[in-house]
Amino acid sequence: MQRYNVTGMSCAACSVRVEKAVSKLSGVTECSVSLLTNSMGVEGEVSASEVIAAVEAAGYGASFIEKPDSGNEGNSDGKTVNQGNGHASREMDALEDKETPKMKKRLFASLIFLIVLMYFSMGHMMWNWPVPVFFAENHVAMGLLQLLLTGAVMVINQKFFISGFRGLLHRAPNMDTLVALGSAAAFSYSTYALFAMTDAQAKGDMEAVMMYMHEFYFESAAMILTLITVGKMLEARSKGKTTDALKGLMNLEPKTATLLIDGAEQVVPIAQVKKGDCFVVRPGEQIPTDGMILEGNGAVNEASLTGESIPVDKGAGDHVYAATINQSGFLRCEATKVGEDTTLSQIIKMVSDAAATKAPIAKVADTVSGFFVPVVIGIAALTILIWLLVGESVGFALARGISVLVISCPCALGLATPVAIMVGNGVVAKNGILFKTAVSLEETGKVGMVALDKTGTITIGEPKVTDYFPAEGITEKELLQYAYALEQKSEHPLAKAIVEEARMKGTALMEVQEFEALPGNGLQAVHAHDVIAGGSMKFIGSRITLSEDTGRKAEELADKGKTPLLFTLGGKYLGMIAVADVIREDSRNAVKELRDMGIRVIMLSGDNERTAKAIGDQVGVDEVIAGVLPDGKEQVIRQLSEQGKVAMVGDGINDAPALTRANIGIAIGAGTDIAIDAADIVLMKNRLSDVAAGIRLSRATLRNIHQNLFWAFFYNVIGIPLAAGAWIHWFGWQLNPMFAAAAMSLSSFCVVSNALRLNLVKLYQGAEGIGHQSNQMNQNQNQKTENIEGRSDQIDLNQKTEDVKQIRNNKKEKESKNMTKTLVIEGMMCGHCEARVKKLLEGFDGITEAVVSHESGTAVITTEKEPDEAAIRKAIEEDGYKYIEMK
Repeated sequence: MQRYNVTGMSCAACSVRVEKAVSKLSGVTECSVSLLTNSMGVEGEVSASEVIAAVEAAGYGASFIEKPDSGNEGNSDGKTVNQGNGHASREMDALEDKETPKMKKRLFASLIFLIVLMYFSMGHMMWNWPVPVFFAENHVAMGLLQLLLTGAVMVINQKFFISGFRGLLHRAPNMDTLVALGSAAAFSYSTYALFAMTDAQAKGDMEAVMMYMHEFYFESAAMILTLITVGKMLEARSKGKTTDALKGLMNLEPKTATLLIDGAEQVVPIAQVKKGDCFVVRPGEQIPTDGMILEGNGAVNEASLTGESIPVDKGAGDHVYAATINQSGFLRCEATKVGEDTTLSQIIKMVSDAAATKAPIAKVADTVSGFFVPVVIGIAALTILIWLLVGESVGFALARGISVLVISCPCALGLATPVAIMVGNGVVAKNGILFKTAVSLEETGKVGMVALDKTGTITIGEPKVTDYFPAEGITEKELLQYAYALEQKSEHPLAKAIVEEARMKGTALMEVQEFEALPGNGLQAVHAHDVIAGGSMKFIGSRITLSEDTGRKAEELADKGKTPLLFTLGGKYLGMIAVADVIREDSRNAVKELRDMGIRVIMLSGDNERTAKAIGDQVGVDEVIAGVLPDGKEQVIRQLSEQGKVAMVGDGINDAPALTRANIGIAIGAGTDIAIDAADIVLMKNRLSDVAAGIRLSRATLRNIHQNLFWAFFYNVIGIPLAAGAWIHWFGWQLNPMFAAAAMSLSSFCVVSNALRLNLVKLYQGAEGIGHQSNQMNQNQNQKTENIEGRSDQIDLNQKTEDVKQIRNNKKEKESKNMTKTLVIEGMMCGHCEARVKKLLEGFDGITEAVVSHESGTAVITTEKEPDEAAIRKAIEEDGYKYIEMK
């Protein structure tokens, strides 16, 4: 997409005119003009000079935002050279609020002359405020003074007249045309009245002099221009705030990097960093560009990209990203992406391109804006004519026509959609949710079904050990040690899960010989003259006789979507280890949120019906479609689309066709580049609950747009008849042109201010869910119970049973006289953190029980008296965690 800055636009009619002019060019496939950012995006095979010429022919100005096809280009060494953040700087220049300072100067100067004018015209004539005798006795002098003061205000605000009459000459009238016509008509008629009064005074006709004195509308002409300037200034200031999120992202871009050159450190501008360069990052420093860690370990805060405040531990081989902060540890890295190829630059591009595109609902406002101004001019002329025909004076008829001109506001119509889109996009971008286009932001809220790919989306995509069932006389540690010795020779994914589990627990590795993989999903090796065998129930059952209890337990595990692996030593049964692709921590809550929002949730899986249904039941989806081959997902989405709008959530290469086929494609951020390219929305945090958050924001944005459009249409439907004097004979209502100008000024300001309310939308608190908040405590308790019941790899079976009983007892205690409080704590990352916080809390006087969950970030305490919150806060924060609240 080619990007252009457009100058001279003042309202929606201007943006429509520019869009039509460029769209007529041969080779242009799509053109979108943003009044909010004064920018234009053009798709197609067309030269920049042709586009600029078309815009200038329409009466406006344009300049091409130069941008290389890539953020990099080759140098003589074959390395990729960073073109720097020049493009972002140009974007920043385009978004910089240059209008508000100019408006302030114009407004200040206008007010100086307007206050003097209002003193002489209104203060003296209506309230007999004192004026010099010369003006009090000479009405012509008073009129000339008002003319000069009004002329000064008109010169200060000449931009309205230049833009307005230029629009008329190009047969493209805009809002400035309405203001210019209204103000010019009031000034012209007042000037005529002044000359007529001069003639009457020369003839000694004092009655005519006083009549013409009351026909002066100089103050109206000046007040119209000043009030419109006030409205424009407020609008410009509010519009500047709507782009704060995008400007905030651009401000994150690093300015320098510390490179290792010939073994010495050297600080260089970011533009000089090349792909393959080696750079170092110390604690507290910003990572300059995307890269891979070669040496060192550290905790990296990636909140600038994902919105997640908890630092991520990084080590050799891990990737780091530009603008994130290294909070601890010394890192030596190799630059893998520079310039506009970095993740941050791609995020900025997505948000910027989304702002440059146009939502379908905006076309309604554009259509109306295209003929709005000519219609208003016609209504004003007709109003003047009708009042003259019914016998009213020229001054009265002209006042009604001027009121019609200045109260009409196409700006509110034109801003209704883009300001809401810009603010909404900024809100989700700060939370790691990226909408690629305005269309996707609008359409996401309309989906009625969400299809979730199981592997990598609902689950983490890697098998993990979940349960141990050692045989009688065998300890859990012994079972894992023999399994580790056998499986470490295998490359199977299930073997990898056991190996990782053993290494995590520091299990000693026993040497084995004569390893071999056998038909029927089995392995065997020899250790100390005894054969170790491991594999499926069928494989082990063919070698030894298994008890009915073992078979029943294996069936139960299979029903839960887990794979039981059985092991023997010298023909003796050692026990069973269950392995499964573990469900993401937030999958259950994410599915519940979607269902609470009235969305049908469908899980797609290539697994057999039994395994897929087990996973589906655990997370609570509405429907499970199993046995879906990689190339069959697109066909399933096609069939679902016939039933309504559907969103597809996936992460792999084989998800790309389905993501493209769906009405809305949503890619998990850690997925493949192909999946991300095919999607309409990218989730940077890899968190499934962001799907519900994105839909919630889309719905809020759509509501906001409807409110803005309603206000813009309602304002004009009510305002224009009132200004024309349609209600005078029935209710005596009539509108002074000055009040009409004030109403016009406020209309656009109200629309922009309403859009800014989107910053207050709560994305993650289940605002649309049913009983979400009231059930939060029970969910935390249930989640803790499920975690204990499902993680027997961390505690032995007897301890697990005791913990489950303990939690159930805690639930019963809620109903007793003891009070319970829920603490919200951030920074807990594992079971060790839970144990530390639990020990700390139970050390306080009166606290009899503390059930802590790092997954939900809460601690539910049972206490015999009101706890000392200040002391608890201090203790938790001194222990290295962040205390949020007690509820």
